[in-house]
Amino acid sequence: MEKLRRVVKEIAYVQDYTKLSTLHQSLIPILSLASSLYRVVLSIRHYLYHFGFFSKHRLPVPVISVGNLTWGGNGKTPMVEFISSWLADSGISPLILTRGYAGGDEARMLTRHLRGKAVKIGVGANRAATAACFFKRHGYVDPRDYLVEGKWHEQKEGSRIDSRKVGVVVLDDGMQHWSLQRDIEIVMVNGLTPWGNHQILPLGPLREPLKALGRADVVVIHHANLVSEHNLRDIKLMIREVKKSLRIFFTRMSPSHFFEVGNINTRIPLDILCNGVVLCVSAIGSAKAFVQGIKKVFFPFSHLILNIICLIILSG
Repeated sequence: MEKLRRVVKEIAYVQDYTKLSTLHQSLIPILSLASSLYRVVLSIRHYLYHFGFFSKHRLPVPVISVGNLTWGGNGKTPMVEFISSWLADSGISPLILTRGYAGGDEARMLTRHLRGKAVKIGVGANRAATAACFFKRHGYVDPRDYLVEGKWHEQKEGSRIDSRKVGVVVLDDGMQHWSLQRDIEIVMVNGLTPWGNHQILPLGPLREPLKALGRADVVVIHHANLVSEHNLRDIKLMIREVKKSLRIFFTRMSPSHFFEVGNINTRIPLDILCNGVVLCVSAIGSAKAFVQGIKKVFFPFSHLILNIICLIILSG
């Protein structure tokens, strides 16, 4: 199964099918048929939501959705962490709603990274029901009630925003979760491999057609520091063709230190590993970004490193 998944991923990111092996090319008709069926299912689902056959649930607090159009490696979960941390530091307690893929690894990572902050994390496929449980347990408050002329006003009738109550919901991987209404739709894009072969799953990496960007309010191009200016312009132009008013931002992965596996609070300088052999193992969605990022991390110390850096990539 793992080998098949790798083959499918290789097909999804190749631009010229003639360069593929015989095995790869033999799978294309099957994947193409499955992709067509998936597109039909998407269209029917969109139709049912658009005309009200399926209802969208409105939560009593603002909802920020962070999602993507393609599978993995778009910086989605780090963005959820960043937004949640910023909200908590601003005195607003966010509730992160995540489906809990891969045994809940992402939820556990978020819990570790946000420990000590007023952030709550709910795991479950039915996110409206999960949110309702947290609202009942902790209460909720709409921070928009404390906005005065576009600025936070901490005092309202002698009270302050209660940071113990949920103030904002952040949807992790929320773009295709249509059953919840959202106030802000943020779409993450991997700048190194933005759309693959432009095909829908499983023939390509797209979860939805590119026109789905029309629902977005913000697009964030991740790994922008690893992409040429020319390619960044092409990505921006393609996005603007779908929706001219979209606000586009750029992010990068910028490691600052190492830490011990048994103690995440340790901070070890990056240059501590000079003159040694480094074994790098990755389980993130974009192995290409990982490799290039590691090269950038060690570049300032390249004159100190005498041995070869070994990379074992286990992308998943």
